Amino acid sequence: MISNQILQNTIDGLREITRVDLCILDMEGQMLASTEQQPEDLSSEAAAFIASPADSQVVHGYQFFKVFDDNQLEYILLAKGASDDVYMVGKLAAFQLSCLLTAYKERFDKDNFIKNLLLDNLLLVDIYNRAKKLHIMTEVRRVVFIIESNREKVNMALDSVRSHFGSKSRDFVTAVDEKNVIVVKELAPGEGYAEMIKAAQEMKEVVSVLDSEEVHVALGTIVGEIKEVSRSYKEARMALDVGKIFFDDRDIIAYSSLGIGRLIYQLPIPLCKMFIREIFDGRSPDDFDEETLTTINKFFENSLNVSETSRQLYIHRNTLVYRLDKLQKSTGLDLRVFEDAITFKIALMVVRYMKYMETLDY
Repeated sequence: MISNQILQNTIDGLREITRVDLCILDMEGQMLASTEQQPEDLSSEAAAFIASPADSQVVHGYQFFKVFDDNQLEYILLAKGASDDVYMVGKLAAFQLSCLLTAYKERFDKDNFIKNLLLDNLLLVDIYNRAKKLHIMTEVRRVVFIIESNREKVNMALDSVRSHFGSKSRDFVTAVDEKNVIVVKELAPGEGYAEMIKAAQEMKEVVSVLDSEEVHVALGTIVGEIKEVSRSYKEARMALDVGKIFFDDRDIIAYSSLGIGRLIYQLPIPLCKMFIREIFDGRSPDDFDEETLTTINKFFENSLNVSETSRQLYIHRNTLVYRLDKLQKSTGLDLRVFEDAITFKIALMVVRYMKYMETLDY
């Protein structure tokens, strides 16, 4: 449960304070951490000590101590020396390790609870019962963030985000798959979406240091009860997908800002295909040439303003009118008419959605 590096750091700190060499063995007598440069092989002595009823004893100039976790023997601690002072140091070190085991087990229990909460694996009554046992507040405002990182570096990203944001005992940093880091963040009084967007930017910067590839951060809506955390997580997942489809220029995307993309994302593919057939009579916007697509997108960017669009495209106004007339003849839609423009815009978004879903099928 506790990494060897944590064990090593712990006894290194104790060694620096007490000047007593310490060593930690597992239940097979294998060394996990030691402050000695060349520690003796005491695996056979450790095996005999494990089998004995004693909690401590002196063997070959070392004091052996058993470290328990809820009456379960976890480690054997060795303190070099046979004096009473070394015995006291060994007892203190064993107590410190026991406290570490308790703390890590509690964190593991909380992490397991949060994962099951996010994935909707808990009954409503279990949510509140377990939250009470783990001392997790149930009626506070929270929001879920998903940080999409490089698959190979997700563990590094998890540790980095946890060290940066997980210092607050009421925030939770975890992962439910091998690609995304999840942060369940508690909001302070007065905080809202503006502050959460800033927090998302911080998360992106922390992970970007580790990952040279693009890092995306999505967040759900702010919820007021712990039972609603899973909804915020689902919203963040949707925001991540919808952002890739319709807002690929954004690194941070909130569920509350998805607009019509949220509706299109929930449409069944057969309905989307039927809509495209009705609008384009079997054709697809992808069939238009690059010049036509550029004209359409720029026209939408400028809120259907002919003069501004022609200026930004460096073409004469009449040239733009000619292109729009040509498009009207081929599709039956006049982009200068608001209703036709809305229909065409939605059709373009539906096509993007369909193409994205096709990539997921491969």
